[in-house]
Amino acid sequence: MSLAAASVVRAAEEFVPPGPSTFDLPPVFSVAGIGVTKPMLQLVLAAILVFGFFYLAIRQRAMVPGRLQYMGEAGYSFVRNSISRDIIGQHDFARYTPYLFALFFFLLLNNWFGSIPFIQFPTFSRASMAYALAGLSWLIYNLAGMSRHGFFGYLKLQCVPANITGPILVLLIPLEFFSNIIVRPVTLALRLFANMFAGHLLVILFAIGGEYLLLEGSLLVKPAGILAWVLFILITFLELLVQFLQAYVFVLLNAMYISGAVADEH
Repeated sequence: MSLAAASVVRAAEEFVPPGPSTFDLPPVFSVAGIGVTKPMLQLVLAAILVFGFFYLAIRQRAMVPGRLQYMGEAGYSFVRNSISRDIIGQHDFARYTPYLFALFFFLLLNNWFGSIPFIQFPTFSRASMAYALAGLSWLIYNLAGMSRHGFFGYLKLQCVPANITGPILVLLIPLEFFSNIIVRPVTLALRLFANMFAGHLLVILFAIGGEYLLLEGSLLVKPAGILAWVLFILITFLELLVQFLQAYVFVLLNAMYISGAVADEH
């Protein structure tokens, strides 16, 4: 929800604080009876922008890179060297770098949509979007493990701790299965969704709360409105960092899960 639209929630005489319903946006239009919402359009827009930027960056490759090529290469090198190669390892990292690279910049732009004027809505503050992305990652790292070890070999790797034998396995195997196979995509999505949701809710609260105090409050509380707007601006800048870190952590965990899936030991 944009901040301009959010101000509508403020009634003329009574302040209505933002809540989960603030994130329920109506469809922008419908296709075959299916409503297309703003977060759905943002996903498409982010995919187009990320592809377009890096396509233009590498279209005319030169030995002495221009500014755009340099930015594209720096972005690719950051994911390739700092995440993919360091986490997955020299032997397997090249196969998974394109996915991690696309995932990082797609996620980063969708997070930054929450701070870009006239958009001002982080796509993954919608739980369904975060769970869909985590589900895709779940498929990729599990398929990577099955491709390397076979179906039963991969299950054994994930569920049976190395160098442990005996009756204790009756307890450990279900726990390892639940932890490594079931819970991972849930926590992966929940971390991203909760941070995007809470951060944007806080920004909206300070923005429309400050506006309400300035416009509707008495003279005594107007300084509190000014303070609320100062905090709104500061938190917005802090959110830029949080949005970057959440994209980084999400991709880092993906690389760790892939590394664990293709490793020979658990």
